[in-house]
Amino acid sequence: MTLDVPNIKDIDQRLRDEANEPLDEIPVTEPTKKTQIIAIYGKGGIGKSFTLANLSNMMAEQGKRVLLIGCDPKSDTTSLLFGGKACPTIIETSTKKKLAGEEVQIGDVCFKRNGVFAMELGGPEVGRGCGGRGIIHGFELLEKLGFHDWDFDYVLLDFLGDVVCGGFGLPIARDMAQKVILVGSNDLQSLYVANNVCSAVEYFRKLGGNVGVAGLVINKDDGTGEAQAFAKAVDIPVLAAIPQDEELRRKSANYQIVGTKAGPWGELFGALAEAVAVAPPIRPKPLDNDGLLGLFAPEDVGADFELVPATDADMRGKDAKPKKSLEVVYDDV
Repeated sequence: MTLDVPNIKDIDQRLRDEANEPLDEIPVTEPTKKTQIIAIYGKGGIGKSFTLANLSNMMAEQGKRVLLIGCDPKSDTTSLLFGGKACPTIIETSTKKKLAGEEVQIGDVCFKRNGVFAMELGGPEVGRGCGGRGIIHGFELLEKLGFHDWDFDYVLLDFLGDVVCGGFGLPIARDMAQKVILVGSNDLQSLYVANNVCSAVEYFRKLGGNVGVAGLVINKDDGTGEAQAFAKAVDIPVLAAIPQDEELRRKSANYQIVGTKAGPWGELFGALAEAVAVAPPIRPKPLDNDGLLGLFAPEDVGADFELVPATDADMRGKDAKPKKSLEVVYDDV
């Protein structure tokens, strides 16, 4: 028996074709209820999911109706909210239901805890499709389920900021959210991502978009001040500074919610919830690369390093040979 193994070139071309397909049009209509749709962006691992899970829990304790939608293939947000339990994603559920000839129902993909409703869009396995397109398909299904008729005070969307393909930029590019919240820390990479998101917001504002940046949440704040300086430089407010704290790290690692009035961190997350509610969408002033590097000490980011050009001889190494010159050399007269 012979196995029918697909040619790697065919797989590569299929993935390229999928990534280059034009984005499907998603109908964007006005919600029938007054709902704030807020997209949260940040570098992978910076603490978006930690911030969002606790923020949503605090909002619910304050009497708000909250829907949390995880748009990160890792499903960190809902896992933290549900004590480590991974809920079925919209993508995988839709696939299974379609194969069975059935329609997806709300109860198949949306779950609740402490007054917070939550779901995960999900995404393809590594090398098996485009994550951004999975996001788009997920929102198409939400439209079919009646997304714009749902009665929530807040819809919070958890997006990776360091993935730049179209699907992950959907809330900004399509005006699907009213405002963006950034999560960053006092390190260059997270602020680089935050600055990129500010650039995306500014780009689409120039094209007539309306999404703005509500502010920055500083996570793992060690007091060095770079994130504060970044917020000031791009002209956005700091909504909260969550300290670098061993107890917070351990509780997050153990899937424990700290954004509750019953705990010692309740006041911090309560203030964050109130700040998020009233923060207007601001048009940021993104920095160029030198401006971003200027927030840090030169020795920390290599800003005092001088680039030395390589030569052809450097590249050829031991195979380097003198090259004959076409220049005409005249003998001295």
